[in-house]
Amino acid sequence: MQIILLENISKLGKIGDTVSVKNGYARNFLLKKGKALRVNKENLDYVSKKKDELNKKNQKIKQQFVEISKKINNKMLIFKKESKENGDLYAFIKPKEISTAFENQLKTEIKPSQIILKTDINKIGNYSLEVNLYPEVYSVVKIKVDKLSSIKS
Repeated sequence: MQIILLENISKLGKIGDTVSVKNGYARNFLLKKGKALRVNKENLDYVSKKKDELNKKNQKIKQQFVEISKKINNKMLIFKKESKENGDLYAFIKPKEISTAFENQLKTEIKPSQIILKTDINKIGNYSLEVNLYPEVYSVVKIKVDKLSSIKS
C-alpha cells in the first residue's frame, strides 16, 4: 500500500515521503495512529501545504525526547535477582521489567517497545542497552544485575 508519512519514522522515511508498506502495517498502525495518509491527490495537496507545520510539530516533539535522552543517557539501572550458583538468572530480564525500573529508579516513562536489547540479560553482571526514544534520538543505559542475598536463619 502506498502512503504519505505525517511524521518521521525510523527505518521508513521522513515527513512527506511517499512509501510503500504492507497493507496490515499501514491499516493497523500507521493510518490508525495518524502517522500516515493514503496516497491520493487530496492527501498529496494537504501534506504539501501542511509540511512546514508538521516539521515544526515534529521538532517540538523531538526536543522533548532529547531532554529525556539527556536525563537517562549513561545512567545505571540496578536489578537484584535470584540466581543459580553459576550466576545464571532463573528468569531473563525483559523490556517490560526494564521499563518499570525506569519509572521507579529514574522517574522517567519509557515504553518497553523503545528498549532495544542486543543480548539477553540472563546472568549476574553489567549490560548496556539502547533506548530508541524517537527517530534519531537514542540513549545508552547501563544495567547492573546483582545477586539477591537470601537471609538464612
